[in-house]
Amino acid sequence: MAILTGMYAAEAEYLAAGGPGEAPFDTLAPFFAPDVVLHQAEALPYGGTWRGHAGMERFFMEMSRTWEEFDMLEQEFLATGETAVIRTQVRARARATGRELTFPILQTISFKDGRIAEVHPFYWDTAAIATACAAPTEG
Repeated sequence: MAILTGMYAAEAEYLAAGGPGEAPFDTLAPFFAPDVVLHQAEALPYGGTWRGHAGMERFFMEMSRTWEEFDMLEQEFLATGETAVIRTQVRARARATGRELTFPILQTISFKDGRIAEVHPFYWDTAAIATACAAPTEG
């Protein structure tokens, strides 16, 4: 729990300081194993597998490009131990469209040597998120 609460606090500090491209990733780096792996659903605008600290920094850059706001309204820690399960209620505003969404994310987070080693977020409706974030096409 201490790792997760510390990481979420560091993430809030990082984003408040300007986030990707503005604030140093050093605030978040201590919470992640050097070989951390983040698996995002391919259908998301920031989908794919992100590896290591450099990958996490690029992921946060893509999140920042996608979302103007991404607020974690509620978090419930459903299980903790070698693997934690967290349910988060999110309110977000897409940068490209200005559309606002509220949606849950369920994450499994594995730990190694006191750091976050692997993250699997599960979104209930990736199509709704992709649609809300898609810039209108001219035609």
